[in-house]
Amino acid sequence: MSGGVDSSVATGLLVEQGYDVIGITIKTYKYEDVGGNVGNDSSCCSLDGINDARRIALQLGIPHYTVDFSETFKEQIINYFVDDYLAGNTPNPCVKCNRQIKWAEMLRKANSLGAEYIATGHYAQIMYDQETGRRWIRRSDDPQKDQSYMLWGVRQEHLARTIFPLAGFTKPQSRAEGSRLQLDIASKPESYEICFIPDNDYRRFLRDARPDIDATIGRGDFVLDGKVIGQHEGYPFYTVGQRKGLGIAHSEPLYVLNVLPNQNVIELGTEEQLDARQLVAHSVNMQKYADLREPRRFKVKIRYKDEGAMALCHTDEEGFLHVTFDEPRRAIAPGQSVVMYEDDDVVGGGIIAEHQV
Repeated sequence: MSGGVDSSVATGLLVEQGYDVIGITIKTYKYEDVGGNVGNDSSCCSLDGINDARRIALQLGIPHYTVDFSETFKEQIINYFVDDYLAGNTPNPCVKCNRQIKWAEMLRKANSLGAEYIATGHYAQIMYDQETGRRWIRRSDDPQKDQSYMLWGVRQEHLARTIFPLAGFTKPQSRAEGSRLQLDIASKPESYEICFIPDNDYRRFLRDARPDIDATIGRGDFVLDGKVIGQHEGYPFYTVGQRKGLGIAHSEPLYVLNVLPNQNVIELGTEEQLDARQLVAHSVNMQKYADLREPRRFKVKIRYKDEGAMALCHTDEEGFLHVTFDEPRRAIAPGQSVVMYEDDDVVGGGIIAEHQV
């Protein structure tokens, strides 16, 4: 229970359906450690969110516990986020948090409480094939709220113990259910920013997390076609596909093509040079099918708001996922997730390691 509309309504529906429900709110970070707009009530893990969750649990007549996962979250999510930027990538902490915190750690807590399932307010569905014994995520009926892209990393054994009470709901329907259940959070605004960066300023966060970042990395070269054309503030502060904030005057718009951490160099180029047809991904998790040794065609997304495009996909003997798109895709960013879909079903996904023209 984050204290928001979705998890509160999901809880209310479960209570109404007769489940024996325990409300759990995760404290994912120490507020004094993250800086920025501490206590921001739009953040899913804010102090206000914890208080709202406790109040809703009291209203619904269920026990509520706040669980401090801040040390584990710092080790597995925050440190990964910082280290991945320092490796020249563009991390997606929500995907990693879903797998390692909201499922793996939460199921350990569920076991200690004697709970059989965990439930969340995600907008997605869980499918099951009796013949193969496999479970997978299916897109939400609400395309504006679909969160299937963020759930590709959830493992089979975790899906088997998961309930999504909002499967089949749209956001307006959830708000309406909140009003029907007389939950006073029914009109609460949504949270969008990364929970541990409440001011949404990742550059500020990186500098706070690594106070020596400017001294040890410092300014470097912007390079266009092998020639130095300017100076940047340090490679961790740039991502593939970025156009704004470069401070470079040129005859045509320039974009970040590559981040080269070992050289502290940012390669720039034109929009056309952002296009690539192939990528390789690591940390692969398969959902609908057990493996992908034989190449198959799927619709593939390379970022959350990507509509997806058709591609030929397969995994190699070392477990890496290889994707070749029918048409070039723009700004394939290492560190982001690549997710394969068969119609509305999540086939599996991985973390982009590299892209090739």
